[in-house]
Amino acid sequence: MPDPILELSLLPERFTLHRLPPETPVAPHWMTSCQLVSVTLTNDELSILAPENMAINSARQEGPWRAFKVAGPLDFALVGILANLSGILARAGIPLFALSTFDTDYLLVNAERCGDAASALRDAGHLVHLE
Repeated sequence: MPDPILELSLLPERFTLHRLPPETPVAPHWMTSCQLVSVTLTNDELSILAPENMAINSARQEGPWRAFKVAGPLDFALVGILANLSGILARAGIPLFALSTFDTDYLLVNAERCGDAASALRDAGHLVHLE
C-alpha cells in the first residue's frame, strides 16, 4: 500500500529548544497563546520548545527551528507517518527534531534548511503550505 499524501503547514514562528535541569520549576509564561510550545520533563532534563522571542534562561539552547505541522487529527492506528516524513528529510540530508501531540505531529528543521525541507516534502508528493 502506498504512503498516504500528507498535508503540512509551516508555522510562521521561529523556535528555540532549551535544555534545563529537571528540577527547574515550569514557569507560567512558557504557556503562551502562540501556535506551539512543548514542555517535556524526564528524570534527566526539562526540555522546552518555545518561540525564539520568549525569554528563557537556559544554559543550553538550539535553534532557530521552523516547524511543519502535519494536518490532523491523525488516527492512532496509522503506521509510519513520522517514518515516512523523517525518511524524506534524511534522504535530503536535513536533520530534524520531531514532536507529537495527541492530534498530530510536528517536524522541526533548522531555519536555514526550511526551504530545502519544504521542497523535499513536496517532491515526495506531500502538500506543503507556507504561511
